[in-house]
Amino acid sequence: MKGAVENEGEELKGVVSLELLKEKMADFAKEREWDQFHTPRNLLLALVGEVGELSEIFQWKGEVPKGLPNWEEKEKEHLGEELSHVLLYLVRLSDICGIDLGIAALRKLELNAIKYPVSLSKGSSKKSTTLLCKSTTTTSTNINISNESEDGVTDDLL
Repeated sequence: MKGAVENEGEELKGVVSLELLKEKMADFAKEREWDQFHTPRNLLLALVGEVGELSEIFQWKGEVPKGLPNWEEKEKEHLGEELSHVLLYLVRLSDICGIDLGIAALRKLELNAIKYPVSLSKGSSKKSTTLLCKSTTTTSTNINISNESEDGVTDDLL
C-alpha cells in the first residue's frame, strides 16, 4: 500500500465501504508489523483515547447546530480527522474480534426498531424502559422492554 488511499479519485467518488476500510487497516498494520500490538484490549483503549480527543473538540462549545455553520474550515477538518480515528479503530477492532461491523449495525437497527416502535417513541427521548403507552381508554401503562443481554449486562445504548 503506497498511501492511505490508493486510486484516491476513484474511491472517493463513490461510497467507501467498511470492507475497504477493513482491508486498508489490515494492510497498514501488516506492512508495519503492528499486528502483534493490535489486540482487542489495545485497540479498545486506543479507541477510547480517540473518543476523548473527539469529545475535547465539543467540550466548551455548548450546543452546536447541525452542519456546524459557525465553525471555521480548520475546525471542521480537525473534527473529520478525529471522527476518522474513531471509525478506523472501531473497524480494526471489529475485524480483530471477527465481527462483521456492517451486519452487526444492521441487526442493532432492527432490534432498535422493535425496542422503540414509532407509535411509542416518536418525538420522545425516553429510554425503552420508561416509554409510556396510552391505551385506547386514555390510561397510561408502563412498557418494560428488557435490555439485558444473556450475560446480564444492560445495554442502554441505541
